[in-house]
Amino acid sequence: MLSTYGSRGDVEPLVGLAVRLRELGAEVRVCAPPDEDFAQRLAGVGVPLVPVGPSARALTKAAPPASSLPERGAALIADVFAAVPPAAEGCDVLVATGPMPAAAGALSVAEKLGIPSVSVTFQQLTLPSPHHPPLAYAGRPFPPDVTDNRVLWELDAQSIDALFGEALNTSRASAGLPPVTGVRDYVFGDRPWLATDPVLDPWQEPADLDVVQTGAWTLPDERPLPDELAAFLDAGEPPVYVGFGSMPLHTSTDAAHVVVEAVRAQGRRVLLSRGWADLALTDDHDDCFAVGEVNHQALFGRVAAVVHHGGAGTTTTATLSGTPQVVVPQSVDQPYWASRVAELGIGAAHDGPTPTLESLSAALGAALTPETRDRAKAVAGKVRTDGAMVAAKLLFDTVGQEWPPPSA
Repeated sequence: MLSTYGSRGDVEPLVGLAVRLRELGAEVRVCAPPDEDFAQRLAGVGVPLVPVGPSARALTKAAPPASSLPERGAALIADVFAAVPPAAEGCDVLVATGPMPAAAGALSVAEKLGIPSVSVTFQQLTLPSPHHPPLAYAGRPFPPDVTDNRVLWELDAQSIDALFGEALNTSRASAGLPPVTGVRDYVFGDRPWLATDPVLDPWQEPADLDVVQTGAWTLPDERPLPDELAAFLDAGEPPVYVGFGSMPLHTSTDAAHVVVEAVRAQGRRVLLSRGWADLALTDDHDDCFAVGEVNHQALFGRVAAVVHHGGAGTTTTATLSGTPQVVVPQSVDQPYWASRVAELGIGAAHDGPTPTLESLSAALGAALTPETRDRAKAVAGKVRTDGAMVAAKLLFDTVGQEWPPPSA
């Protein structure tokens, strides 16, 4: 059982892991939001989706206030306790990912069923470490005068307990489980997994946790590009791709105009991804083309640069393509990925979430240099592509089974 809740970036890695597990002879189920694109993606690789909670896309676009976070966390925990137990019956191991309340609920279900479990994160900033501070929850900023990372991590633990502790222990009590005294420590345990690439996202030792870094859970995507998109690519010089994935971008109309004009200012054509923000072209000139869901692996290698929000999955895919990036971070871990792109010299980090014509033009100018392109191609060759198989084999080891099983 692979359990998560969130956007495409939370679900897509589980697709890669599920495929590798099936290649080793395992039966796999994925518990994820009921969004149609998630169900179709999983159905495409022959893995059933067990729906949990409301639509992630609808929740993201609604942008609920930070003050409702405890209530949303409580609802998510309750949803997990309702959906996961019947689906996890008979499973040998449970993998829990996603936001803290979803992971805590899934791990509690595994505890109730008496099956081994593994906690996984797709970015290291949620893992306690003396080398970096925690991410602050919306509406709960850390005191500005506190700079010691260990103190900040103590405050983080207190914040998580305040937000989700009561709801988690209420659901645990209803399932006959004892209360937990520290939600974050319960979720991560002593040996969490970090499913990121060590070149793009190096984990630093020493740290308080025995982290297992598997590499990113990617999967070769063999889907062809749509004919109209392929024709646009063939009709001229490589365009600049612009897309913000699952980010709502509430100023989407202005954002589309800004990015189109900034790319044109570089003398480049524009390829605009609609995404969850439903971005749309602002005119009908033939130097622009809008796309929906497409194969990023096939696409990114054919563009001049990738302008994106800095999600872990998009950053990894763009890095693997060897194409320069401009990261316009919106929230959460995205500023971190922007900084990593800049530090590696494979692109530019935009300062802040709202691009202007001037700021995005400057970032594109830096990313489109020959030096950046050469560096992006060099780093691409160092990124691992076997992370999902590494994790799949580790899961078989966790439950003490051979891979493939003798009966497979």
